[in-house]
Amino acid sequence: MPRDPYEVLDVPRDASEQQIKKAFRRLATELHPDVNPEDPQAEERFKEAAGAYEILSDSERRATYDRYGHDGLRAGGYAPNFDGFGSVGDIFSAFFGESGLFGGESFGSGRSARGAGGDVAVTVEIDLLQAATGVAASAEYEVVERCDTCNGNGAEPGTPIETCERCGGSGQLQMVTRTPFGQMVRTGPCDVCDGDGRVPVSPCKDCQGRGRRAVRQVLEVDVPAGIADGQRIRIAGRGHAGSGGAPAGDAYVLVRVREHERFVREGQDLITVLDVPAPVAALGAELEVPTLDGTATVEVAPGTQPGEVLTLRNQGMPALGRARRGHLQIVLNVVIPRNLTHAQRELAEQLRDSLTEENLVAEESMFAKLRRTLRHHQAA
Repeated sequence: MPRDPYEVLDVPRDASEQQIKKAFRRLATELHPDVNPEDPQAEERFKEAAGAYEILSDSERRATYDRYGHDGLRAGGYAPNFDGFGSVGDIFSAFFGESGLFGGESFGSGRSARGAGGDVAVTVEIDLLQAATGVAASAEYEVVERCDTCNGNGAEPGTPIETCERCGGSGQLQMVTRTPFGQMVRTGPCDVCDGDGRVPVSPCKDCQGRGRRAVRQVLEVDVPAGIADGQRIRIAGRGHAGSGGAPAGDAYVLVRVREHERFVREGQDLITVLDVPAPVAALGAELEVPTLDGTATVEVAPGTQPGEVLTLRNQGMPALGRARRGHLQIVLNVVIPRNLTHAQRELAEQLRDSLTEENLVAEESMFAKLRRTLRHHQAA
């Protein structure tokens, strides 16, 4: 059973035409094959989104669906059919034109005259300490580059290149596709010259006449100090090679920062937990705590309670592109001793029996702490 088109596009049932169009373009961008090269479900999800858009973008079909659901649409003869388009790239071209969503060469269109190269996505993984100091990282990726043998023209060196007879040198063909809504005329690249308008008499043996070839490269990237997990770095000109002398696309490096065993990051601040034995919390002491720069000494005041927080200023993460650093928040975890020996138990009992109300009066009640915490989260 097909899904509710409103659910597919994530729009309310009273969504305007502009909201529906905006939602579909957002989904189409997310599901584009260039963005999801390793997701085998991207094409099916896009077809589902395209089907939902076809229903909701047409006032009559939308009204029929609102009243009778998918059964009503089928009874009226509607059935989404993208089989005639061949690939998801063709469907993108039908909806958004040959320029695609990202500019330049559309997915699956082959070479077009001066077609700008596509962008590539690369992922590098670093740890928190490297994110704090910055690091030179590298990643291997596959990219389409210009063929050095034919210098990108697709012909064996010294052999001629002729005008394509099929398209007359225009590089474009008009194609008519039958759909449930009538004939759709679209312009696409010539299937003989791949949109170039010319064909080599003797195709280059190294690239089979395409002018470009896929190679594996190593991308070196300087990751700046302070970068956060999920941020991207753009490196101009390191994407797929363009055709006809057009510039190459860009490489977008997604930075993943591994979780640290001691620190949790919150913006530029770091949070860590320091275990404090209950007798130490009662008496007070100076304890060592780990930081990004090594260890630091903090003073635990007598009578420290569980959950109290100490702050080491300027010991957190640096702000991206700035020298200023956040703070290190140290949550004190008062540990109650277990597995006491007989002698330890006797000492604990002596302490218990000697406690008075004065020893147990808290500066702030548990309920007051709870209310303060709730107000803090609501304000945030």
